[in-house]
Amino acid sequence: MLGSHLSIAGGMVNALHEAQQLGMDCVQVFTKNQRQWRASELSDQQRRAWLQELQRMGWDSLQPNGKKRPPGRVVAHSSYLINLAQPNKKLWQKSLAAQRIEIERCEALNIPCSVVHPGAHLTGEPRLPNCANDLSETCSRAESAGLKRIAKALNQIHRDLPGYRTITCLETTVGSGTNLGYSFHQLACIRSLVKHPERVGFCLDTCHVTAAGYDMSTQAKAHAVLQEWDEICGFQTLRVFHLNDSVKPCGSRRDRHAHIGAGCCGRSCFQVILNHPAFRTVPKLLETPKGVNDKGVKWDLVNLRRLRRMMEKAV
Repeated sequence: MLGSHLSIAGGMVNALHEAQQLGMDCVQVFTKNQRQWRASELSDQQRRAWLQELQRMGWDSLQPNGKKRPPGRVVAHSSYLINLAQPNKKLWQKSLAAQRIEIERCEALNIPCSVVHPGAHLTGEPRLPNCANDLSETCSRAESAGLKRIAKALNQIHRDLPGYRTITCLETTVGSGTNLGYSFHQLACIRSLVKHPERVGFCLDTCHVTAAGYDMSTQAKAHAVLQEWDEICGFQTLRVFHLNDSVKPCGSRRDRHAHIGAGCCGRSCFQVILNHPAFRTVPKLLETPKGVNDKGVKWDLVNLRRLRRMMEKAV
């Protein structure tokens, strides 16, 4: 279940075509321009072309067909503008409305997972860059208030969209500024406050957890971090992985993605995830820099080959 975030330029269906051409098992897309609040409506033609291609590829995990459903192979990433922890009521409502639209678009396109950044509480003084994250259950008053606003937004979306199948996947963060979701405890807290927790899952980004302070640089440490995740959040809540190496060291709180094997995560970080039986059908997606290497090979292919070689060695 290896893939990448691909462009929807020229039409969303083009991302599916490229994923197939590159031999990917899964793909992540934006369903709209991620840097704009406004979203043009999906045309019937766009939706029909997308759904037909999903079915042709056998990637439509939400289409009831009387058979065992295949694993979800398509993930959408919500707009970077959305901040469900926003303390300003008007802007919070704007973020809530934007995430509701993201879920509606995913549902219309039979996309099972919508990844969204939890958000920033934006209150008080942000922590200094050299101040390490507290990865325990401890939360400041401002952080607790922000976590509650995120849960409140999700509860409202679930009330507005009853019966929807798309799962909101909160993504791990590095904890820069006042961003929330840098500790497993914070993510678990949000889910515990949601009235329909089955509609909320998580996306673990290897760069983000490393920069947040979770050390996975050896096999023992990587297994320990995943065990901690299982104890706090549960493996069943992990719906998506973003496999990115980290330019900055463990605990740096700096979000800088690197090519696989060219950063500070350590090979064991990827090896343990790739070979873990609990994650066999969980999409594992690259968000590494695009372009080509000095031999003219697309970096996505280079990084996927590196990951596949790691899968060949049992951990």
